Amino acid sequence: MPRSVPLSELDPNTPVIVGVGQASERLTDAGYEAVSEADLAARAVEAALSDSGVAAPSVAAEIDTVVGVRTFEESSPLSSSPLGRPDNMPRAVAKRIGMDPRRAVVGVTGGQSPQSLLTEFSVEIQAGRSTAVVIFGAEIMSTVRHLMSSLTADERPDLSEQVGGQLEDRGYAIAGLTSHQEARHGLIAPMTQYAVLENARRHRVGLGRDEYARTMGELFAPFSQVAADNPHAAAPTARTASELVTVGDDNRVVADPFTRQLVARDQVNQAAAAVVMSVGQARALGVDPSRWVFLHGHADVREQTLMKRPDLSTAPSAAAAVRHALDVAEIGLDDVSFLDIYSCFPIAVSNVIDPLGIAADDPRGLTLTGGLPFFGGPGNNYSLHAIAEAVDRVRSEPETYALVVANGGILSKTSVGVYSTRPTAWVRADSAGLQEVVDNAPTIRPIDYADGPATIETFTVIPGKDGRRKGVVIGRMADGGRFVANVDDEDEEMFGVLASDDPVGAGIYVRSSASGNRVFTSRAAMVRRHPPTAPAFREQYEHVEIRRDGHLLEVIINRPDARNALNPAANAELDAIFDAYFADPELWVAILTGAGDKAFSAGNDLAQTSGAGLEVPKNGFAGLTSRRHRPKPVIAAVNGYALGGGCEIALACHIVVADERATFGLPEVKVGLAAVAGGLVRLPAAVGGALARDMILTGRRLDASEALAAGLVSRIAPAGKVMTLARAVADELLTSSPTSVRESLRAMESASVIPDEVDAIDATSTALDSLLVSQDTIEGITAFVSKRPPRWTGR
Repeated sequence: MPRSVPLSELDPNTPVIVGVGQASERLTDAGYEAVSEADLAARAVEAALSDSGVAAPSVAAEIDTVVGVRTFEESSPLSSSPLGRPDNMPRAVAKRIGMDPRRAVVGVTGGQSPQSLLTEFSVEIQAGRSTAVVIFGAEIMSTVRHLMSSLTADERPDLSEQVGGQLEDRGYAIAGLTSHQEARHGLIAPMTQYAVLENARRHRVGLGRDEYARTMGELFAPFSQVAADNPHAAAPTARTASELVTVGDDNRVVADPFTRQLVARDQVNQAAAAVVMSVGQARALGVDPSRWVFLHGHADVREQTLMKRPDLSTAPSAAAAVRHALDVAEIGLDDVSFLDIYSCFPIAVSNVIDPLGIAADDPRGLTLTGGLPFFGGPGNNYSLHAIAEAVDRVRSEPETYALVVANGGILSKTSVGVYSTRPTAWVRADSAGLQEVVDNAPTIRPIDYADGPATIETFTVIPGKDGRRKGVVIGRMADGGRFVANVDDEDEEMFGVLASDDPVGAGIYVRSSASGNRVFTSRAAMVRRHPPTAPAFREQYEHVEIRRDGHLLEVIINRPDARNALNPAANAELDAIFDAYFADPELWVAILTGAGDKAFSAGNDLAQTSGAGLEVPKNGFAGLTSRRHRPKPVIAAVNGYALGGGCEIALACHIVVADERATFGLPEVKVGLAAVAGGLVRLPAAVGGALARDMILTGRRLDASEALAAGLVSRIAPAGKVMTLARAVADELLTSSPTSVRESLRAMESASVIPDEVDAIDATSTALDSLLVSQDTIEGITAFVSKRPPRWTGR
C-alpha cells in the first residue's frame, strides 16, 4: 500500500506545492506582444500564486525565496543577451509582483535543474530554513530572434535592467559535459552529441536505417498529438510517424539520424512557475489541502562523461534514478498514472523506458506537455512545465501519482520527482549512494591523438548549408582506447561507409594531426589522400627562422611583436623543424631562442585560443612539450620572458641558459587556464614541489638568479649575451661523442620512470649495448690513447 500520513499528523515543515502556472506567446498569436523575459516570467509566477486558491498578494507577501532557472542566454561562457537582461532576474521578477524576498537564487545550467531546484528547496523548507519559495523559469528565444532580424539596432528594445540586491548565482556547472577532444572535432553541439548516441543505440538494437527511423517516428508521433491540445505548445500540430521521419524541404536531416521534427524546438516564448511552502504556512494562509501536492519521491544523479562511458548507447544512471525515486515514494512503476520523460531527442526517452520495461506505446503516454520537439524546449526550464502539468493531473485525479524525469546535458544529469496529492511525510533520498555506484563503474580511456587500425563505435554526419558535410566518428583502438575523429571533406569512400546500413564495427584507419584525428577506410586510403613525406627543412618559414652551422641548428621564434607567443601556424612550423632536426644525422645539437631581446616566448597566443587555437601538434607546444622522444640535445636560450607555454617549452629542453634579465613563470591561472603543456609535471620535477606549487597556483614569477638557484636554469649570461653562452654550451656538447650524448639522454629518459633507484641504475647499463658497437666509442678510445682530438661521426 503506498505510503500515506493523515493531514492532522503532518509535520508543519513538510513541503507542499500549492500553486503552478504557465505563460506563453507565439509570434503568430493575434495578441502577440513581444514581452520581455522578466515580464513573461512574472505572468507565470502570478498564475502560480493565484493557483493556490488564495489571493495572490497574500501568498506573495509570504515568499521568502525566489529561485530562477538559468536561461540559455546565460548558460555558458559563450552565451549572450543581444537585447540585454536584468542584472538580477529573480528580483526583477519579484519586483513586478510586489515581492521582496530575503533570498534570490539563479540555478545552474541543465534541463535537470527545475526538478533539482524543487527538490533542493523542499529540503530547505523541511529543515525550517524557508517557509515559502517561488521557482520560475522563462525563455523568449523566439522573440529575441524575431526582433534581432526584423528591427534595426536603433529600433530594438533594451531589456537590460539594473535591479541590484542580494543574488546567489550558482554559475554554469557545465564542467564535464564536453571535452577538449569533442570540441576539437566539432562534437560539441547537443544535436551532434545526441546523434552519435542515437546511432550507437541503433546498432545495439540491431535495426537498419529505415526501420530505426520508423521507431523514432512512432515514439514521437503521440507526443505531437499531446502538444496539439496544449495551449502553451510552440508547435501545436499533430503529426504522423511517417511525417516526422520523411525527409523533405521542411523536414531536412539536421544530423544523421535526426530530421528537424525529431529534435527539441528552441523557438519558444514560454515560462512556468511553482510555489512551494511548508504545510504550516499553507495552513496559515488558508490554502485548501485539496490543492496540496506532495513530492513523494526524488533522486538526483550525474552520469559519467560521454567519452568515458563504457556503452555510448545508454546512460544507466537515469533509470537508476527513477528506480530510486520510486523506492523513496514506496511505490512501483505500475502505481504511476502520469509520465513525463524528458524528450529533447528520441534517445533521451528510450534511455529511460528501455531499462524500465516501459513500452513506447504505453497507454499512459510518455509526455504531459507534448515533448520538447512539439510543446517546445524552453532552455533549461522544460521540466518546470512538466511539473506544472503533473500537479494539474494529480489534482484532477486525487491519490494518483505522476512521474517527472528531467534530463540535463548529454544524458548527463538526471533529476526525478514523484508527485501526488496523497499526504506524506518528507523522506530523504540517498542520491549520494546512487552517485557512488555511478562513480565506481568501469570507464573507457579517451585518446587525444589516435594513430593506427581502429573500428567505428558510433558516428554522425551533419549536412552543411553549402552542400558540404561534416563527418564525426567515435572509434576504438585495438587496446580499447576511444577517440573522436573527423572525415576529410572530399573523402567519398569514407562517407560511403558512414552511409551504409550499419557502419558501426567497421574497420578503419585513423591518423592524428595538429588539427585533429582523421579516419579513412584503410591505411592505403590514408596514404593515397595524404602521401607521407620525409622530415625536411623548408627554404623559408613564416614565424620561425633557422640557421645551420655545421652540426649545430639554431631555431629562432620570430614573432617579436607578439612577444614570440605561438599561434597554430608557428606551432606547426616548429613541430616540422624539430622533426627534421631529430631525423637529420648531421645535426647533433639545437638551440631554441626568441627573436628580439624582450621574450623567449610568452606562450600561447591568446588572441587565437578559440577554434584554430585548439590546433596543437601531437608533439605538443612548439613541437616539443609532448614529444615522447627527444634523442638529441635541445638548448633553450631564454632571452627574456618565458611565460606560460614559453616556460613549458624551456622545461621541455635538455639544457636551459638564461639572460640575466630573463623571467620564468606559469601565469595560466591568471587567465582561467592551466599549464597542461607539461608545466604541471615538469616544473615540480625541476624546482621541487613547494616552489612549483607556489608558482603554478599563484602565477609567481622567478627572475634568472632565482631560477638558477631553484635548478630551473643551469647558467646565466650577461645582458644581451645569452646566445653567446648557448653557443658555448653547444660547442661543449659538440666536443663530446654525439653517440654517447644520445645514449645518455635515452638512458636518463628510460630511468626517469623507474621508481626504484637500483633498478633505474641497472636500466642505464643498456646504453653500453649501443655504445660498444658504435664507431664513436672506438674513435674516442683510440683518440684518447693517441692523445689527439677525436673525430666524431655520430655513428
